[in-house]
Formats: sequence, C-alpha cells, structure tokens
Amino acid sequence: MKTLVLGAGISGRAASRLLGRLDLDHVVYDRCAASLRPLAASGTGTVAGPWEPSLLSGVELVVTSPGFSPSSHPLRAASEAGIPVWSEVELAIRHLRCPVVAVTGTNGKTTVVEQATEMLQESGVRAVAAGNIGRALSDVVFDEWDVVVLEVSSFQLVGTYSLAPRVAVVVNVAADHLDWHGSPAAYREAKARIFRHFTADDLLVYDADDPGASALARIAPGRKSPVTGSDRLPANRYGFVQGGLRLPAGTVPVNEMPAIDPAYRVNLTAAAVAATEMGAGPGSVAGVVGRFHHRSHRRDVVGEWAGVTWVNDSKATNPHAASAAIRCYPSVVLIAGGRNKGLDLAPIVALPNIRLLIGLGEAGPELLRRSRGRPARLAGSMEQAVDMAGAHAISGDTVLLSPGCASFDMFASYEERGEVFGRLVRRHIEAARLATAGIGMDPG
Repeated sequence: MKTLVLGAGISGRAASRLLGRLDLDHVVYDRCAASLRPLAASGTGTVAGPWEPSLLSGVELVVTSPGFSPSSHPLRAASEAGIPVWSEVELAIRHLRCPVVAVTGTNGKTTVVEQATEMLQESGVRAVAAGNIGRALSDVVFDEWDVVVLEVSSFQLVGTYSLAPRVAVVVNVAADHLDWHGSPAAYREAKARIFRHFTADDLLVYDADDPGASALARIAPGRKSPVTGSDRLPANRYGFVQGGLRLPAGTVPVNEMPAIDPAYRVNLTAAAVAATEMGAGPGSVAGVVGRFHHRSHRRDVVGEWAGVTWVNDSKATNPHAASAAIRCYPSVVLIAGGRNKGLDLAPIVALPNIRLLIGLGEAGPELLRRSRGRPARLAGSMEQAVDMAGAHAISGDTVLLSPGCASFDMFASYEERGEVFGRLVRRHIEAARLATAGIGMDPG
C-alpha cells in the first residue's frame, strides 16, 4: 500500500520511521526542502516544493500532520480522490498493544499527561507519555509498555478512527484553532472523537466546572468521574480537600499541598483519577502532587519590584487560557495580543480586574476596540509594552503577559515570546533599582 506522508515535522518523521519498520512503501511531502534533508539522507523518498495533485497518483493512504488543515489543497485533493486520510496517531494506534489513557482539552492537557505518567511510573507501572507532548506515538509502539498516556490534540483527533482508550480525560473545551477547524461545532466534534469507541467499562474524567467539557460528558458513554478545582467540593465530585485529594477510591493524604490556582488543581486531580484507574498507588499520587511545579511560561513570576509582580504566561495562546490566568490576580495590567486564530477575543478584556490593557501585535488593535472604555494602550513591540506597563503599574498590581493569541506574528514560538518578556522585565527592574539608588544604568 503506497502511502503519502504530509509534513516532515515531528509527527511526519515518526510516521515515516514507523512505515519503514513495517516495510511499507511511502513518500514524505513537505513544502520546505530543508525539512526533508534528514529523511532523504536515510533513503526515504521525499518531495519538496509547491503542492501538485499528481503526488496522489497511485497513493492508497495519506498520513497527515497537524500543519495541514482539512481545507488545505493536499487534504481537499485526497478527499476528492476518495483516499483515506489518517493522522499519525491513527497510523500508530493500529500497532499499539497496550491500554491507553487519552488526554485532550483546550488547555492543560500536557500537565495532566506529565503528572499521570509520573504517578504511574513511580508506582512501578511501565508507562510512557506520547503524542502531542513531543514524543510521537509512532516512536513507542514497538516497546513494552503497561500503558501509554497519550496527549491528543484536536488536529490529531480529526484523523483518528481506531482510538479506543481505557480512560479519556477532557480537561476543558473552549473555542480554539477555528482558523483550522472552520467552526466551533467542528472543533467540539473533533474533541468528542476521544470517546467514540467507549464501552460501558471505560472511564471519562472531565472538569465539571467547565461548560464545554461538561457538555461533552453528557453525550459520552461509559463511566464518568467529574473533577473540580473548587475549594468547596460537592459530594459527587473529586478534587482537593483539607490535607489531601479526594479520589473515587478514597482520599489520599498529601503532606505538602502545592499552592496552585483552580486550573492546576483540576489538572492534578484529573491526572490522579486517571492514574489510579490504571494502577497508580496512593503514595505515588501523594508524592507527585506534593512536589508539583508548573512548567515554564505558565504563570511564572519573573520579577517583583515596588509592590508590582511581573508574570509570564506566554503559553496562554487562546482566550480561554488567558481568562483563567487573569482571574488569578486581583488587579492586572494585562499585555495581550499576537496572531488571532479566528477566535472571539472579547473574553480576554471582559474581566473586571483588568486595570489597564496593553494590546500587542496583530491582534492589538482588535483588543483595544473591544476594551469597552477601560484604560487601554497599543504597543508596537514587547519592549514598548513592558515600558508602558512599568510606567502605569502601581503597588498591588500584577503585570501579566497572557496573550490569548499565537506568537507567530512577532516571535518564533510562545517560548521565545516569554523569554523576551522575562529579559525585558529583568532589565526594567534593574534600571528601577539603580534609579532608586541614584545610579545610572550603562546603556551598553
């Protein structure tokens, strides 16, 4: 069966490796020739340059990467030709021989995958994290595992047909990637594919406080474990209680409770419910929860001066994530904007604790138009945004970089955006300290 792999990124290269191990004829297409060089050097057939419909000649299967939306020329051509289109996850899942915990959501899924995997590993379960987290599923299918904890994005779910997880986690569902999916309904339908093959014995873990996740849970078959980040825990939900974590199997005592906001409490609870379902012990769960620290660019405090706290939340690339961060602080000077992904940005500016909005990047003007009369400024660069924030912030404020948009209008990645913000903040604080001490800062 001749297969055409679209894209030479992480998933495309992994799909090619798996097809090679299966001794299946395939060619990898990518517009960028440089991306194909490592594959070509290994003897894999490759094609670069503009898309040509003739590339589908003789092809019986297309394995696609997230960079190709359903409306892209290659996928439209494959659909018109009646050629099946699979995601890399679909290709790999057909060769996996162990149970799967599948995790999806608009935000927070990586945290759930990492923590659940760690809980299982520390319990002696041979578990591996794979999928959208950075290690492709195709690269783990031939190893010996007791369980795979799979982060699966909406892009991957669209082309997935055989995924039948033992446990599915839906962290939250809010509008995102509408430029790729085309509509909120299509995005929700993609997320719902995570439980399309559920049986009565399978378990869905979901955030009961999130309207999107709860709506999907209502149509899902199988067993259900609702989790919450609330301080007040209803009897029928699981989450943090005084001194521990209430789970379906009972309350796990935690000696060192992490000081985290409700979104992270949801993530840790969901990870614990999923992990214990697959064999994690209470001691391992307690240990992982007690030492939890969130990853970089997720509400990182990068500096404090004169009563003002500066926070890097560059990972917030959609309004849902930005809104969750904004709610964590009583008075916010918000730096937001970037490349909008076809989303409604109104939720970012609607929260009453925003004292000043600083719009940045392509979406900056749109954010200012939606600011509804609240104080707002437009910055032409991150440096200017930091300077504006420093000039207007007062004691008790949190200057929060939580863009609610992608980074690609000004930066190569959200990581670069956060690193630039942190560097500028540290320079700003150092200049303020020197000025207070009466010392000028060397411009060089």
